Amino acid sequence: MCTVCGCSDNQQVSYTLASHGPDAHAHDHAHPHDHTHPHTHTHDHEHPHDHSHDHAPAADAHAALHAGMHGRTIALKQDILAKNQIIAERNRGWFDGREVLALNLMSSPGSGKTSLLERTLRALCEEMRIYVVEGDQATTNDAERIRATGCPVIQVNTGTGCHLEADMLARGVQQLSPRRGSLVLIENVGNLVCPALFDLGERAKVVVLSVTEGDDKPAKYPHMFRACRLMLINKIDLLPHVRFDIGRCVAYARAVNPDIEVLQVSAETGEGMQAWYQWLRYELALASDRAASGPP
Repeated sequence: MCTVCGCSDNQQVSYTLASHGPDAHAHDHAHPHDHTHPHTHTHDHEHPHDHSHDHAPAADAHAALHAGMHGRTIALKQDILAKNQIIAERNRGWFDGREVLALNLMSSPGSGKTSLLERTLRALCEEMRIYVVEGDQATTNDAERIRATGCPVIQVNTGTGCHLEADMLARGVQQLSPRRGSLVLIENVGNLVCPALFDLGERAKVVVLSVTEGDDKPAKYPHMFRACRLMLINKIDLLPHVRFDIGRCVAYARAVNPDIEVLQVSAETGEGMQAWYQWLRYELALASDRAASGPP
């Protein structure tokens, strides 16, 4: 069990490349890995002896054991995140050196991330080169939907894992081999908790929140909204049919992250999507400028 988020260790991670276009492979192929993380397990322990009599020294030892395990768990969490961070920084350097804009899209399951990507790809495919990394526990369903747009895509199945990690992205991007000056969109595993903890080396995190989820999500999941630069409020075409207060949602989000940007969109009707496209154009231009100016 992962001491950071509770997902299972020894995940069977598979990579399936499914892409069309001039730099696509001629065939799809998967690379299963026995993906052993540097997680150390915390073990349940039982005491078969009778605790009905008073044992002050034993109680003290028991308390000390729990205190020691608690301290060790914290150290392990720090160690796991530190190792992930090293790979994330390598990814970031690789992206920056090639003027590649990498964005990490996160949300609950069913928020409309894949639909948002489909519409974005169809709108911008002739304007910019876009690659997609799809993260899910199982199936290639989302990769097949992205492939239908003609965009190069790789599916990363995390097995029992509840989030993508930096090394998973590194392997996926290595297979995609994005061109210089391109856009890499990463659709993380649907989850409002764990993905926010793991830096992938992206330029920015984007959270997609649908109006069907409730306007209090930024207050209930503050770490996610604190980590993100942009919040896309999706499915605004459904606002007349649900109880969702846009103003309240934005206020909750800015209470935990005063600098978060907010765009209202509908991946279904296209409403508000031009503002999202313009945000992508601006960020991609910045990525090019950063690479041209070199290290500070």
